[in-house]
Amino acid sequence: MADEYKNLVEVLTRSVSEHFAQELFGTKRGATWEWITYGEFNTLVDEFRGGLAALGVGSGDKVAIISNNRVEWATAAYATYGRGASYVPMYEAQLPKEWKFILQDSGAKVVIAATTDIFKKLKEIQSELSTLEHVINMEGDASDEESMATVSAKGKATPAAAIEPATESVAGFIYTSGTTGQPKGVMLSHANVCSNLNALHTILPFEGERSLAFLPWAHSFGQTCELHSLVSSGCSLAINDDVANLVANLSEVKPTVLYAVPRVFNRIYDGVHKQMKAKPAPIQKLFHAGIKNATKVNNGEPIGLLAQIGLNIADKIIFTKVRERFGGRLSMVVSGSAALSTDVAKFIDALGIKVYEGYGLTETSPITSTNFPDNRKIGSVGKAIPGVTVTIDRKATDGHDDGKSGEILVKGPNIMLGYHNRAEENEKVLMEDRTFRTGDLGYLDSDGYLYITGRIKEQYKLENGKYVSPAVLEESLKLSPFIANVMLHGMNKPHNVALVVADAASVKEWAAEEGISVGDIVGNPEVEKLIEREVASFGGDFKGFERPKKCLVITDDFTTENEMLTQSMKLKRRNVMAKYGEALDALYE
Repeated sequence: MADEYKNLVEVLTRSVSEHFAQELFGTKRGATWEWITYGEFNTLVDEFRGGLAALGVGSGDKVAIISNNRVEWATAAYATYGRGASYVPMYEAQLPKEWKFILQDSGAKVVIAATTDIFKKLKEIQSELSTLEHVINMEGDASDEESMATVSAKGKATPAAAIEPATESVAGFIYTSGTTGQPKGVMLSHANVCSNLNALHTILPFEGERSLAFLPWAHSFGQTCELHSLVSSGCSLAINDDVANLVANLSEVKPTVLYAVPRVFNRIYDGVHKQMKAKPAPIQKLFHAGIKNATKVNNGEPIGLLAQIGLNIADKIIFTKVRERFGGRLSMVVSGSAALSTDVAKFIDALGIKVYEGYGLTETSPITSTNFPDNRKIGSVGKAIPGVTVTIDRKATDGHDDGKSGEILVKGPNIMLGYHNRAEENEKVLMEDRTFRTGDLGYLDSDGYLYITGRIKEQYKLENGKYVSPAVLEESLKLSPFIANVMLHGMNKPHNVALVVADAASVKEWAAEEGISVGDIVGNPEVEKLIEREVASFGGDFKGFERPKKCLVITDDFTTENEMLTQSMKLKRRNVMAKYGEALDALYE
């Protein structure tokens, strides 16, 4: 590979030099995709960087943004890096009180608003934020002094050359949407992020590929892997306009590679299996045999001639149609952010799309380990990436010992500088040699592959002394087409129970097919029996004491809006318990 990257300014400079006329970002306007090249994007960055300079932004300053993924988001990011400043991204869906906290905690000098509505809310609180000097509106035009267009116009008139930031300077803050308390600002240096990029170039070379961006760039997985990594690899990146349009956009963009989260694959898995149940028995048999034989082939196992013929037929009449949902050209996906079910991974793999599951945290920039070509074990999260060391602290199990798991410890150039304004928190997670204590439980096999078994803070002990790590079982139960979300409960109780969010549409469709009148889903005995069967089926591979004995069925899903989920879609267990705790405890009566 070429010389390793030292900072994110160098990433863009080199990519523009090598791919000047190539398409970089695609934006959907109406029914068409409009693309800009690497060269055109670089001009946008140059102009906005000059505008930031005119506003007095320089080394050590912080530029914040509240926006979903869009070209302007990337423009502002690379312009900020080129001023030697730090980028502080936030989500449009966050509450105003969270924006205020992050702006105050980070000491932002400038904040960019995606919409006029957000801009107005920020102007209302600007006087309460001592460091905030400028609020910029993306939606304003050149006649508006506080618009992004005006700032860029000033930069075009008075350009400012890019500053080469020091490798250990703070490239950005990623505020982890904590499941408890206020978010923590993770400080990532240029060296941190570039260590991930350099490792990915070695093991996952994505040169010149085409992708669809739908992971939030305000999250470290989306920002490092989907944005910076693909830009550094000379890829073309269409920006998904709305989650509701994801499937349609996949078919239009026809990506060759994707970074994604398990939820995307889970929905495809659920949908296909649901459709197969409605097909004639011979088609169902062909489908299941095809998956089974494709898995054998992928594992290097021989299959007979008749099995191969059946697999070819299944691929032609079934698997090809499923691949078309991803655009028909997708050959490789990297899954992260949450656990991917082994069954789902084998299913996607059998379709002819290689799945590489990885693991990491915001604090590790984020990638710590991943599967990659010729180094893959489904069910694992792969090997430590080049330059990173993973060890297991068997003593740190919080009393739970399965004979092999312990706390996952990570050491390498990807470890964060620290949490902003959180000295005590830093002491808890950063050891003297800067090894990072992840708080996650896992083990390494004899070949160096890492397996995740839980999270120390989430695991709890039943009344009988047995420990439960709920997240893994919860992810498995959510594979049911009838379960939209779920949370286990059982700390110091005789057994587990579960709060189950029913997928109302699927339940009603099932009821219609079965000729059952369900009326209200909540409290309906037939629905409760259905959910119990699904829990038994999708939780069947787990130990008896882990599976819930009773379920409380609801239809109000966990969302970021009702503060049951973080912005990275992790469960806020305290908030869920505050609302449903009494009802869950009543299941033990």
